[in-house]
Formats: sequence, structure tokens, C-alpha cells
Amino acid sequence: QVQLVDSGGGLVQAGGSRRLSCAASARSFSSVVMGWFRQAPGKEREFVAAIRSTGHNEYYAAYADSVKGRFTIARDNAKNTVYLQMNSLKPEETAVYYCAADNKGLGDVSRRDYSYDYWGQGTQVTVSS
Repeated sequence: QVQLVDSGGGLVQAGGSRRLSCAASARSFSSVVMGWFRQAPGKEREFVAAIRSTGHNEYYAAYADSVKGRFTIARDNAKNTVYLQMNSLKPEETAVYYCAADNKGLGDVSRRDYSYDYWGQGTQVTVSS
């Protein structure tokens, strides 16, 4: 069982930055693949980024093409926390952002929401133009 609490959302101007956090309660957090998804009003939930640990202080991350170069996903295994640093935000990125955990231990960094077993409650990010 994994519990996720995501936070850090709020109102930001276009071009601004925001950092989201997701605190996880999980045994062996370092083996959990963590992801971020978002869902805008009237749209399907979409993949943003995901990360897994590959060794001591080594990680593999994947990003949606739309955020590559602007968003950075990171994790602190000592704190059981994953972060999403978002820069150069656009109004169309207004959405509820969710962190997710894949606890199956297979190490697959999936872009599919059905691959993730646990979800945070979501945090609203509003980007004003």
C-alpha cells in the first residue's frame, strides 16, 4: 500500500515557475516508479513525466514531448518525495496535477496511467495569461 500526498499547486503567471511535491508512504520507495500526470477541464488525463532509480543517486526520467526542456522531475529517496519543477508555464497547462506510483517493482517507466497503482489527490495549477 502506498499513500501519496501531492502539493505545491497554485496560481502562476504565464512564463512563471512552480514546483510540485509528492510525499509517499511506501516501503522501499527507491524501487517505486513515480510519475506525474495532469488533467485539464474537459480533457483526458495525460502523462507529464516519470522517474525511477537506477542506482545510488542515479535516475532515469521520461518526459512528455510538450514539457521536455521546461519541466524537470526529481526524487529524493531519503525523503520519500518526488518533485516536478515546472518552468515557462503556459496557460494551456492549467490543470489538476497528480502524482502516481507504480509499486510493482518491474522498473518500467510507463507513460500510461493504467500502469500506476496509486494516486495522489491532485493539486490545481492555474496559469494566467
